Parts: sequence; C-alpha cells; structure tokens
Amino acid sequence: MKRILVICPFPYGVAAGQRLKYEQYFDYWKENGYDVTMSPFLDLKTWKILYKPGNYTTKIVGVLRGYFIRICDIFRIQHYDIVYVFMWVTPFGTSFFERLCRLLSKKLVYDIEDNVLVEKSNNINPFVKKLKSAGKTEHLIKTADHVITSAPFLNEHCLGINEKKTCTFISSSIDTNLFLPANSYSNDHKVVVGWTGTFSSKVYLDLLRNVFIELNKRCEFRFRVIGNFEYELPGVDLEVIQWTKENEVADMQGIDIGVYPLFQNEWVLGKSGLKAIQYMAFGLPVVATNVGTTPTIIKHYENGCLVKTENDWVDTLEALINNPELRGKLGKAARKTVINKYSQDVIKLQYLLILNELC
Repeated sequence: MKRILVICPFPYGVAAGQRLKYEQYFDYWKENGYDVTMSPFLDLKTWKILYKPGNYTTKIVGVLRGYFIRICDIFRIQHYDIVYVFMWVTPFGTSFFERLCRLLSKKLVYDIEDNVLVEKSNNINPFVKKLKSAGKTEHLIKTADHVITSAPFLNEHCLGINEKKTCTFISSSIDTNLFLPANSYSNDHKVVVGWTGTFSSKVYLDLLRNVFIELNKRCEFRFRVIGNFEYELPGVDLEVIQWTKENEVADMQGIDIGVYPLFQNEWVLGKSGLKAIQYMAFGLPVVATNVGTTPTIIKHYENGCLVKTENDWVDTLEALINNPELRGKLGKAARKTVINKYSQDVIKLQYLLILNELC
C-alpha cells in the first residue's frame, strides 16, 4: 500500500477549503490502495479561538505546537511515497521548512488555492503580513512534482513557474448526496438571504453592508450569516448562526438565496467559486460578483445571477425576493449544474489520476 502524508493548515473537517477539496476523497484514496496520514499545523483547540479576540497565550502555544509538529514531520517524510502539501508547510518565516520538505520528499504534490502570489489586499494585520514570505509558495510551485490549483487563471500562472510543467486545475466539489435541496421556492415566509464563511472572509461580507441597508428599505427579508464570528447590521433583520459540522446542512437548507460577494482585484482571480458551488448544491439561486472563476460557474439568469455594482446587487436581490418562481427556476438549474460538473463523482478521479501517475 502506498503512503501519503498530507501537510495542511487546519484540523480535519473544519475548514471549507480543505473539506470541499481533497479531504472528502480520503476514503476513495484508501479504497484505491493509499494509506493517508493527515498532519494539520493547528489543533482543534487553537482553530476554535484563532479568529477570536484575546486568548493570546493559547494562540502562541498553538502556533509553537504547530512548529513542533512540522519538525517531527521532517523526520518522517522520507517514509512516505507522496507528500501532499496544501497551501503551506508553516505559516510564518522564510521558506526553510518548505525547502526541507521538498528536499526530503520522494514525490510532492502542492495544492494551492487563491492567488497567493499576489499580496492579499484584505490582510487586516500588517504585522502578520510582514512575517509571511512569498518565497514559501513560489518554491513549492516551482519544484513540486504536480501542482493542483483552484482556478484556471491560477493554473496558467503556475504553469509558467513549475519546472515540470505539471499543473492541473481541479474545482472545489460537493457531496450532492449530503448537500440536498429542501427549498419550497415560496413566499409563505420571510425570505432568507444567506452567506456562509469564516472570519478571514468577513471582509467580503462587509462589501454588502450598504446593499442590505438599501434593500431593507425596499422589501422584507431576513439575512442569515453562518460563520465562526459575531456580526452586526443595525436596522436589518439579522440572524447569526455559529457554524458546526453537525448543523451545516440544516442551516444552509433554511436559506432561500445565497450571496457570494468578492472584490474585483487580482487576488480573487485564484478563488475557486466554492461558496457559489455550495449554495447551488442546495438548489439555491446565487447572486455573485462577476469576477474571476464565478462567470465560468454561473450563467446570468440561467442558473444564478452575476452583478458588479451595489445597484446591481440591490435590484437583483429585490427581484429574487419578490419572485419565488424565478428563484425556483434558477435554483433547480443551479443544482443540475453542480451534479453535472462539481459533484464528487465527477471530480474524484482527477485526484486519483495524479496520485497514480506519481507512484
């Protein structure tokens, strides 16, 4: 049996960027002859308080523990047939750990999401930004035996860097047998507009503050935020739900319209459109910023809606709130799109082919 060591930032099952990419295929890999060991940098205790104020001692201890784990990983890497790195080996400092990981790995797969080679404009902590080095990512892209990317734009960029010219775009994917529609597409209740994400993506949610304030003047609706942080939007009927794996499906099924706001800059060109795909799997009409990968997933007024300006957002959301038939038409088409293009059954073989080629 071939052995894979997965080196990743977060614990199993809590981060959407991991859950809805490679994590959901571990059982499939095992069925096809691979023994999978996962080594997250952060433990669950640190993850739960990472984006909350305070808890500095716990955070520092958690990060130091992560570096200790990576040192231990370095001593066992040679015992694995493939090392699968998602995003980074360590979050801060130089590319020392990345270079050592590459040097000691028999074969290395580098899985990258977002356009991380571009400075992240929404990094709210300048001190943290100074601690990070672009060289970590660049070295892994350049030297990996295979690079897996989250968007076509990012894939083209990596092809220009990778020495072996082996880069593959693999979309985020969904378990369509778990993420099931439950929407009646009716207005016999207050329509719920929903957004899901973590504290790190809260800056995108903030783009819609003025949109919802204006929309509230035009029609009745409830706004549901599912995340790992508190949120306030005075004057708007707001419902904040703390994300849990156990309640994720039920909480999402209680939404009528999904929103996916993004900045219009280079950073988002590397985003996979994961949130849009997630809403669509539940048969929800999605309103999304027309940028990056999004228009390759959503066709305007066929399986969702694409917008650019705040006025577009308000007008489109108002139209969907007032028209349950339109929500049903777009939502059903969205679900069909996900089943045909972004379901586990469609995507899983792409990962396996890469692993098999390296072994």
